[in-house]
Amino acid sequence: MSIAVDISVSLDGFVAGPNQSEETPLGEGGEQLHEWAYPLRTFEEMHGRSGGKTGVDDDVLAEGYESVGAVVMGRNMFGGGSGDWDPAWKGWWGDDPPFGTPVFVLTHHPRESLEMKGGTTFQFVTEGPDAALEGALAAAGEKDVLVAGGAEAIQGCLATGRVDEIQLHVTPLLLGGGARLFEGVGSDIDLEQVRAIGSSAVSHLKYRVLK
Repeated sequence: MSIAVDISVSLDGFVAGPNQSEETPLGEGGEQLHEWAYPLRTFEEMHGRSGGKTGVDDDVLAEGYESVGAVVMGRNMFGGGSGDWDPAWKGWWGDDPPFGTPVFVLTHHPRESLEMKGGTTFQFVTEGPDAALEGALAAAGEKDVLVAGGAEAIQGCLATGRVDEIQLHVTPLLLGGGARLFEGVGSDIDLEQVRAIGSSAVSHLKYRVLK
């Protein structure tokens, strides 16, 4: 069982572009961060479709999700705007989200849990990253916890000292601004590179957090 950050990032260190809004949650140009994953077989399967490409990128994507038992994400990733919740908002993914696990959403505004199709249950945590990770670990059982994003949620989880692994999918893209992944994290986190593999579309870098 481990806690792993797994996210796509631009070459200049951003996980979302500038001027994020409800209409453009990944900011200007941010959707391009994930273009490497969209054509892959694993991505298609996660969204209930068939087909898609195989190869090294698909192998990495599949590996990253096969052992996940729970997910932690921030409110911006779940969506729905800021402030009090609109009860009609159930996430970007429709009635059948691709997670298939309990998902713990960090927020300042309480909300009842949402049970969705395919085994996804969104639980809303107002007590902070440590409480979200604790709940996710309990829900995951013997499986792993995935910290999916965005930048602020990842920074908060790193600050708890409980993250074991960081996997970055570095895309050949310069966003020039936006949400910087390691903003304010500091230099007190020691990393050991585990592997570096990739394709013409993306480089997959995996690090172990030394404790």
